[in-house]
Amino acid sequence: MKPLPHRYQVSASGGPAGNIPVQSPGLPDLETDAPAQFGGSGEHWSPETLLVAAVANCFVLTFRALSRHAGAEWEDLRVDAEGELDKTESGLRFTHFRLSVELRAANGAGPEKLEQLLEKSERQCLITNSLTAESEISIAITA
Repeated sequence: MKPLPHRYQVSASGGPAGNIPVQSPGLPDLETDAPAQFGGSGEHWSPETLLVAAVANCFVLTFRALSRHAGAEWEDLRVDAEGELDKTESGLRFTHFRLSVELRAANGAGPEKLEQLLEKSERQCLITNSLTAESEISIAITA
């Protein structure tokens, strides 16, 4: 890891209607729009879906790093994430994230160790830790 702090640059621009291109140096542009729940077409990534994707993606990357460091072997990991947006006293915000995790262990890998690493990944994901919403995880491990 490079020394902290890390900085990430993104720009977005748009007019009164249409998609909003999002750009970051060295990355392909991404077309975004409001989600269908807010009157968008539902055909493009939205800030809401990008946030939930960031939670799921961060979980996988955190588990990858922790399992590598612990010498734990596994074959495949799938994370289905759901973010709940709701009205609160302070306005609309994400209040809850639910992660459904399915891990296929390598032959001979101890499921107890893998489960501990999955739980640790949820606690240490920097995206989830940066948000005020609660999160919960359900875990299924197969051989």
